[in-house]
Formats: sequence, C-alpha cells, structure tokens
Amino acid sequence: MTVPVDPTNADQLTAWDGDQGAFWADHADRFDGGAARYHERLLDAARIGPADRVLDIGCGTGKSTRDAARRAAHALGVDLSSRMIEEARRRADREGVANVAFEQADAQVHPFPEAAFDVVISRHGVMFFGDPDKAFANIASALRPGGRMTLLTWQPLARNEFASTFRSLFAAGKPMPEPPPNAPHLFSLSDPDRVRALLTGAGMTDVELHAVSEPVWLGDDVEDALAFITARQASQLAELDDETKDRVIQAAREDMARHLDEHGVRYSSAAWIIQATKS
Repeated sequence: MTVPVDPTNADQLTAWDGDQGAFWADHADRFDGGAARYHERLLDAARIGPADRVLDIGCGTGKSTRDAARRAAHALGVDLSSRMIEEARRRADREGVANVAFEQADAQVHPFPEAAFDVVISRHGVMFFGDPDKAFANIASALRPGGRMTLLTWQPLARNEFASTFRSLFAAGKPMPEPPPNAPHLFSLSDPDRVRALLTGAGMTDVELHAVSEPVWLGDDVEDALAFITARQASQLAELDDETKDRVIQAAREDMARHLDEHGVRYSSAAWIIQATKS
C-alpha cells in the first residue's frame, strides 16, 4: 500500500513502515510495558466520555486506542507503520473491542473529516513530524470547537535516564551531537515554549504542560532487558569491533544490574502531559 505522505515525512515513512516499525510491532508488549506507568495517566487526563469520538495520533500497535475506545463511543488510531496497524487490528479483534478502527496514514496531511472528533490523544506519537506546524494544524482541524487534545511527550533527554544512559554507552566514547531542536526526534517536543507556540498556532487554546515522572520498564531481569536493548541498538553495535562491542554490552549489563528491583529493570524518565482546547 502506498500511503500519501508530506515530503518532509518521507524518511519517517521509510523508518516506521520499514525495519523500525517492524521491530516495534514484534515487541509490542515490551513497548507497552515500558510506558505502562504513563498509560492510565494519559487516558485519565484526556477525560474521555462515553459519547466521545477519539482520534489517536501515532497509535503504534493500538494499546492507547483500544483503551480509549473502552471509554468512548468510538476511537480511530492512525500510524505510518503498516506492520503496527496490522498488529493493532489483530489485537482489537482478539480483545473483542468493536468500536475501534485503525488506518495507516500520515497525520500531517491525512484528510480527516472536519470537526469530527471530540478528543485527540497521543502517547509519544507526535514528536516525529517533518513540519509540525502543518501537522498540528491538520490534526486540530479534525477537532470540533471545544474539543480537547491530550498528548504525552518526553521532557529533555538529560531528564530521561532510560534514553541517555544507553545513548552514551552504545556510543562507545564517540561524540554524540544533540539533534537539531526543530528536527523530528524523540525529544523534539520537550521545550514547553515550542509546544505552546505550535499548538496556539494550530488554533488551540488553554495550552498547559504538566510534568510527570515514572520509571520505564525494560525487562523482567537483567538478561531479558539486555537482549531487548541490544536488539534495539543492533545498528550501533554493528559499527563496533568485537572487543569494543563486548565491553559495551558488559557495561550495559552492569548498569542494568544496578537498576534491578522487585519489578524488573527500570530506569527513571520524565514526560509532559500536554492539554489544550480547540478554540
């Protein structure tokens, strides 16, 4: 299937409808487990009612969409990844969630019905737009006047141990420049001023950011977490010689051992719950 995408999102389509999306689909339970402590906080903040129609942006394998549908009249999840959309549909069928739909789409340009939704949500799915001004304007157009937007995004990298630790370890001493602040990446919406400017520019009002902090779960034990992280960082490991690779993996193992508790291997993280209203 060829998905219409904005030219600025071509690289995102290649990644998310390719190996990156396939990895997330294959490890759906792991990623859902990692974000589990944030999940209910996002849905509670969205204040979804039984008559609401919900749009979930960057829905991945659909956990947030399905759980939103359980509170709503209907929920639609969209994502660039065909593999994750297929997995989302399978899981909805398996769980018997009938009032939900999933569509492979680029939310930056997808022709959503005008003012068709009461609530927009996203669990870490809105940080990767090539043109975020255009994307949020398009998404806001799908909200009815008075409709609500509730987003979960990460705070800056330095406040997110789960990411900064392995970014540093797997760099193996090589310099790791920070990504450009306006480029699409995991922490692109970590600056509150930028978030407010983007959302108000899209026609949203009453923009508020609430700081939340929860541990991110990586695995039941050290070897379980290590297998996941080394698979996720496989491209970085492939660039290292065998001696350096072994040293990096052992360093990661030892660091994970220090982060093991009765709940598994967990690292600290910090996020924003962002709320806004359609004017």
